[in-house]
Amino acid sequence: MSQPNNPLHGVTLETILTQLVGHYGWEKLGQQIKVKCFNHEPSIKSSLKFLRNTPWARKQVEELYLRHKLEI
Repeated sequence: MSQPNNPLHGVTLETILTQLVGHYGWEKLGQQIKVKCFNHEPSIKSSLKFLRNTPWARKQVEELYLRHKLEI
C-alpha cells in the first residue's frame, strides 16, 4: 500500500536511529531527547528495544529525524 503523504513510509526505526547517531552522536542526541538509553551506555540494540516499546520516545525520535531531513 502506497503512503505518499507519509515521509517515514519505508524507513525503518533502525535506519532513523543510525542516521541520527551518525549526525548528532549519542551525547547530542541524548541532550535533545532525554532518555536513559541515549545517555547511559547507549547502543543501537538497546535503544531500538526501548523505542519500540515507548511510543512517546519513538515519536520524538521520528520528529527529530524529520527535522534533520529538512535541514539537508
